[in-house]
Amino acid sequence: MGNGLIAWMIVGLISGWLAGVVMAGGGYGIIADILLGMVGGIVGGWVFATLGVWPTAGLLGSIIVAFVGAVILIAVSRVLRRA
Repeated sequence: MGNGLIAWMIVGLISGWLAGVVMAGGGYGIIADILLGMVGGIVGGWVFATLGVWPTAGLLGSIIVAFVGAVILIAVSRVLRRA
């Protein structure tokens, strides 16, 4: 159980940081980036499952899915913040 939690934290950290860099927002801080990446994994998993696509590249595939979800979350949060 501890190893799975650590893996999710690593995936969340990497994907949240990447999303912050790509979206040119500078991130939200390390804890928020980890949480954003973890929630992004859920969002990305839903998006990929809805499209019928799932990367099978192990940890790298998980990072890609979480990254896509985190980018979606950042984009939505910025749109809502402007409204």
